Amino acid sequence: MKKFVLIFLVLISLFSSLAAQSGRKVQAVPATSPAVDDADDYSESKPQPKRPVYLSPSLHGNPSSVTAKNDSNLPQLKTDSTTADEEEVVKVDTSLITIPVSVFDRNGLYIPGLRQSDFKIYEDGKEQQIAYFGTSDKPFTVILLIDTSPSTAYKIEEIRAAATAFVDQLKTQDKVMVIEFARRVTVLTEATGDRQKIYKAINRADFGVSTSLYDAVNFSLNQRLNKVDGRKAIVLFTDGVDTNSTKANYDTTIGLAEESDTLIFPIYYNTFFENNDPLSTQFPYPGSSVRGTSPADYALGKKYLEDLASYSGGRVFRPEATPGGLTAAFEGIAEELRRQYNIGYIPVEDGKPGQRKHIKVRVNRPNLVLRSRDSYIVGTQPKAAT
Repeated sequence: MKKFVLIFLVLISLFSSLAAQSGRKVQAVPATSPAVDDADDYSESKPQPKRPVYLSPSLHGNPSSVTAKNDSNLPQLKTDSTTADEEEVVKVDTSLITIPVSVFDRNGLYIPGLRQSDFKIYEDGKEQQIAYFGTSDKPFTVILLIDTSPSTAYKIEEIRAAATAFVDQLKTQDKVMVIEFARRVTVLTEATGDRQKIYKAINRADFGVSTSLYDAVNFSLNQRLNKVDGRKAIVLFTDGVDTNSTKANYDTTIGLAEESDTLIFPIYYNTFFENNDPLSTQFPYPGSSVRGTSPADYALGKKYLEDLASYSGGRVFRPEATPGGLTAAFEGIAEELRRQYNIGYIPVEDGKPGQRKHIKVRVNRPNLVLRSRDSYIVGTQPKAAT
């Protein structure tokens, strides 16, 4: 009997042990999820805030006018130049999405020497395989877009000097196009590397009437830079106030800037106080009911330039607030254009025409600042005409 009791006790002990082991298995910590990157080990591009539509329709220009007002009775200031009405837009679809990326430290100094393996790119949150990566020092094409409307009359000499200073920072293989705008948009010289032609074009920039800023940006992106391969930018000298555009508006041009692979660097001149002097005979002062003279108009103009820069990946410069002056700023712009990182990929998932795809770029180094476009529209990627 004692043997049976002993065996019974051993069996009870064995089953208790097995049950305990079974309990530990049930309560075991589940397998950890795939490791995620530590945010302290990388830097990311920041998405732009969702862009509002029509902040102030009355100040945004004619939304979708196809033809301009008849300017046949206006004097032609530059008879040997090309006007904005002469060419059509050429766009085709392309599956390769190319993203220019600028990488800086927290002090604004450009970070050279990064490799393809240092970058990751995401579309709608999904990592994409990098198909193209360019880092070499390459030439670029720049449009100097000069506001010659009455509101900039007080700044024209400074603008000419600043534009010339920018050209002085370029290399011989870089090309420059000079365009002025007042009521009309006028090409003073097509893209050229001839410095003397560029200087002469800058000095020919002269006053007109009204300000077709939106039309000028639209023309530059849609009828000139859309035909240019490689790196490209617009350096825009203006106070941001539009009074006369008929073919484009605030929203359509910001949309173009967002979809283009062109960087835009506005050089912002605040001309409000000069142009609102009651003793001035050159420009209406407040209370005149002339569009483009109120504080609200100027605030909208400043916001427009900030949006152009933000949604294209560029920066706004204020001559009076730029450390080292505009010369230092232009050196930075030229270096950024020449040494930008270009990343190309073919999307894993096809989108529908008109669909917006969101992009995020990551570099596997901490405490850096990345500037790049954050989205594109499927089916609207511009490609050079052939």
